[in-house]
Amino acid sequence: MARFPRPYTPRLLYTLYSTRTTASQSPSPMTTLLSNNFHLQFRHFSSGNLARAAKEGEEPWWKESMDRLRNIGISAHIDSGKTTLTERVLYYTGRIHEIHEVRGRDGVGAKMDSMDLEREKGITIQSAATYCTWSGYQINIIDTPGHVDFTIEVERALRVLDGAILVLCSVGGVQSQSITVDRQMRRYEVPRLAFINKLDRMGADPWKVLNQARSKLRHHSAALQVPIGLEDDFKGLVDLVQQKAYYFHGSSGDKVVIEEIPTDMENFVAEKRRELIEAVSEVDDKLAEAFLNDEPISPTELEEAVRRATIARKFVPVFMGSAFKNKGVQPLLNGVLSYLPCPTEVSNHALDQTKNEEKVTLSGTPDGPLVALAFKLEEGRFGQLTYLRIYEGVIRKGDFIHNINTGKKIKVPRLVRMHSDEMEDIQEAHAGQIVAVFGVDCASGDTFTDGSVKYTMTSMNVPEPVMSLAVQPVSKDSGGQFSKALNRFQREDPTFRVGLDAESGQTIISGMGELHLDIYVERIRREYKVDATVGKPRVNFRETVTQRAEFDYLHKKQTGGQGQYGRVTGYVEPLPPGSSTKFEFENMIVGQVIPSNFIPAIEKGFKEAANSGSLIGHPVENLRVVLTDGASHAVDSSELAFKLASIYAFRQCYGAAKPVILEPVMLVELKVPTEFQGTVAGDINKRKGVIVGNDQDGDDSVITANVPLNNMFGYSTALRSMTQGKGEFTMEYKEHSPVSHDVQMQLVNTYKGTKAE
Repeated sequence: MARFPRPYTPRLLYTLYSTRTTASQSPSPMTTLLSNNFHLQFRHFSSGNLARAAKEGEEPWWKESMDRLRNIGISAHIDSGKTTLTERVLYYTGRIHEIHEVRGRDGVGAKMDSMDLEREKGITIQSAATYCTWSGYQINIIDTPGHVDFTIEVERALRVLDGAILVLCSVGGVQSQSITVDRQMRRYEVPRLAFINKLDRMGADPWKVLNQARSKLRHHSAALQVPIGLEDDFKGLVDLVQQKAYYFHGSSGDKVVIEEIPTDMENFVAEKRRELIEAVSEVDDKLAEAFLNDEPISPTELEEAVRRATIARKFVPVFMGSAFKNKGVQPLLNGVLSYLPCPTEVSNHALDQTKNEEKVTLSGTPDGPLVALAFKLEEGRFGQLTYLRIYEGVIRKGDFIHNINTGKKIKVPRLVRMHSDEMEDIQEAHAGQIVAVFGVDCASGDTFTDGSVKYTMTSMNVPEPVMSLAVQPVSKDSGGQFSKALNRFQREDPTFRVGLDAESGQTIISGMGELHLDIYVERIRREYKVDATVGKPRVNFRETVTQRAEFDYLHKKQTGGQGQYGRVTGYVEPLPPGSSTKFEFENMIVGQVIPSNFIPAIEKGFKEAANSGSLIGHPVENLRVVLTDGASHAVDSSELAFKLASIYAFRQCYGAAKPVILEPVMLVELKVPTEFQGTVAGDINKRKGVIVGNDQDGDDSVITANVPLNNMFGYSTALRSMTQGKGEFTMEYKEHSPVSHDVQMQLVNTYKGTKAE
């Protein structure tokens, strides 16, 4: 073993080691030697000397490496330029060596859009992970889709990230999906920067967008930059913190030239800087003190104050630029390092399963026991690929890890770092990093530990599917591949559900919208070579009761030998509005008229009966069943008898509870030129929509409406023909609400007709 001329400090060793793993070129013999020696010294150090180092007041070995790590996501409305921005980030950080556009003429497509379908349609379908280094910092990036149909991809990316960039279009401003994404960022308490993109486009107005962010997103925000010129005259940016002007030269904007602020902009810049200091001092006491005493505020003081306020989620710094024209990306990367938190600055909680799900705050350091969350699954060429975010501890190749949700013990056969669809094998990873493992069988949202603790991370919020399609393979022989594809997609995507229609025997797939299901049908055709026929889209209706109804049912059957006997008495009623559960069962029997071991069977019977209401055979929601009395027989009563009694009792009283049908209502946002406003509004009324808002945005009208999903099929074609192709719309699920009486009669008659057939 070669000896080092001087003892290496653990921090230096770790830095040497991590630079070896992040470098894209192959390691030199010296680096390999360093790496091998690192492992020896690391093991030696981590056993006894770690405690000694802590006693002597030295910083732990991981401190510098953790401070130089950022986990960020890039999310926004459709076509705001997320993937284009990620492409530029990868180019400037040296991860890729040439830039390709999303819908470029060369046909290569952006690096992060690795699926053929993504490259063809020019949209992001799956979130893709990558990493890069900038100024000695390592940044893990997840690029997410903008379409509301793929909202789960954004949801699970934000669940595991420490910070995010919200991209806003300088022309479109704050749009419906921007609001949804911002709501998700709030739900997971993610600090964020805003980036106003596309300043080179006609009609770009960053100040309008900034005011929209304040009013619509309720952001406490201010600009950190001022553009030098707009639209075709957009030349560069003035940094309000450092008070310097940045220009971007070279064919790809990689030469950043720093100059003094142009003289004609000095007054405007001074006014905007004062506005920035005022906004930050409202939420930061240290800066407020200096501001009120009229002390001159240095760039360092201002930068530190913005960082404190951003990490505390009290302030959103706003950056500007044009990713497509290669301007403003490098200052944004500096902003990520300066203002977004490192993994140790974010508090994450786990639930201790041994102490009745008590909340435990994780240290977020490599010293603790391993805690990792599987947040995304993907079927790769080599089997299932599981993306893990490590919250605490270290994971090594060959280690045994425990899946807390299933109780299984698994060996880590292969550990990789992802760069879109490419992989790089690594030996180990520590807290704060995002890695992937092969050959680990688990579900999305499972927690892994090293076995010393029984923690689970809180899972993410999964929205309910709003639309269903009937699908079946064209040829009988391809049934195996077809079910394999559906099983895989169901495991990968929690919002994609597969079921069987008991009456027609068809396979029903459910998802978040037309585009979502179309993409999956197309993927079955491409990836599994199975042609599938698609039926008419079906809407996921629900049923509910509107008043209290009593039931008293006796189920008695005598057929020689042991018979069946069970009597249940009680009532059903609607749950109060806003209740968290969809079904509630309460046993109010005093005494032992029904033995307690039969109560679960009664609850099961009512649950089963509520799976299909008698109006149109859809599940019954917002239902409370109360059991008040009953009777049993010493010999003939059984679980089956009581289960059947409750099913028949439910059917008996259901009609008296005045049931209604609920349909999914979508929040639709339309942007149409003002001259077509009347036609479009008339069409929405015809579709039984309720217009809830109408704003003016330049020459366009922005109409917000609540429209039943059943009346929205094929709307994109209708809207294009009404507005000469100039209108656009987005929709997302809002709620289930009761249908009108005539629609209910129509649906019931259709259901009875199909049943009779």
